[in-house]
Amino acid sequence: MKSSLSLVTALFVLSLACLAPAQTSVQTNDKRGLLDKAQLKDVVPGSYFFAGKTAPVQLRNAAGARLSDGKLVIAALVDNSGYSTNIQEKYQGLFITEAQISIEGKTLAPGEYGFGRTADGNFNILDVASSTVASFAGHADDSVKRPVPLQMTSQGGDTYRLYLGRNYVEFSLAK
Repeated sequence: MKSSLSLVTALFVLSLACLAPAQTSVQTNDKRGLLDKAQLKDVVPGSYFFAGKTAPVQLRNAAGARLSDGKLVIAALVDNSGYSTNIQEKYQGLFITEAQISIEGKTLAPGEYGFGRTADGNFNILDVASSTVASFAGHADDSVKRPVPLQMTSQGGDTYRLYLGRNYVEFSLAK
C-alpha cells in the first residue's frame, strides 16, 4: 500500500513538472506585438452590438496588437448589411482598446467602439449609439502593393498602423 502511494505521489510530481514548460510558453505569447491568427481567434468576438443591432464579425478581416503594458487593441470588420444606409456609410467595424491610446495625436479612452472610414479618407471612432467620438485624418500609403480590407502593422515599440486598404491611421500607447 505504501509503495503504491509513493508511486502515485511520484507520478503526480512528474506530471506537475511536465506542465511547467507549457505555462512558460503561454507567457511568451503575452509579449508586445501583433497578434497571430490563433490569438485573434481567442479574443475577437463572433458578433458585435452597435446602434441597436448585432452584426457578425469577419475574423478573416481582424487584427490586433498587445501593447507593452499587456493590454490589447483589436479591430475587425463586420457584416453591416443589416444596418440602414446611413449607418453603413459610417460604420465598417469594431475597435476595442483595453488601454488609453493616442490615435494621430488624439487620446482615446479604453472602451469598445465602432469605426469607419469616410470617402475623403477620414477615420471615425463611434460610440455604441453611432455618434462620432473622434475623427482622424487618414494617410494614403501608395507603397502597399496588394491592399487588403483591414490589417495592422507594427512601426516599432508601441506604435502601430491600422490600415483599411491603402489608407491608415497610426496609434500608440498614450503617455
